Amino acid sequence: MLVNDDARLVAQVAAGDEAAFSALYRAYLPLVLRWSLRQTGDRELAADLTAEVFAASLLASGRYRTELGSVGAWLLGIAGNKLRESRRHRRIEDSARRKLGVEPLAFTDSDLERVDALVGMSDRLEALISKLPDEQRRAIMARVVDERAYGDIAVELNCSESVVRQRVSRGLKVLRSELEQRPGLEGR
Repeated sequence: MLVNDDARLVAQVAAGDEAAFSALYRAYLPLVLRWSLRQTGDRELAADLTAEVFAASLLASGRYRTELGSVGAWLLGIAGNKLRESRRHRRIEDSARRKLGVEPLAFTDSDLERVDALVGMSDRLEALISKLPDEQRRAIMARVVDERAYGDIAVELNCSESVVRQRVSRGLKVLRSELEQRPGLEGR
């Protein structure tokens, strides 16, 4: 996503736009999840931390300013704060949970496999997308990731909608072919 598009998306989240939050979540889930996994070394904690980051981002979206940095950096800043907060309060939270007789939330193996697959697939897709020709990569990012209209993309890329459609189609064909040639790598 482009910086201006990211900032616009966060502003829409702040205005209560659920679709914008969904788009923000889809766009940044892999980044936040990967960071959380690297920081904690634990898939369950990474999934919990990621959920907390997006909940906090929803509440803090009205305070986001572009001068604070990119949306990705802002979300990772929230993640760092949540991780520090979690480490400080873990003992208090565990004690309160025990007093209330509430069992800790446990993820199933299937849940954890989905976390692993998402992180692995995201890394692999990023690598494959980065190898595409620039015009295909830009068209795919704008259409598929940012979910922008073909007409808007055509204006930005200074070409016709037909050319944008062609670039998206060709790029996706290459990605599909690469993914089909080497199935099963996403979990590695």
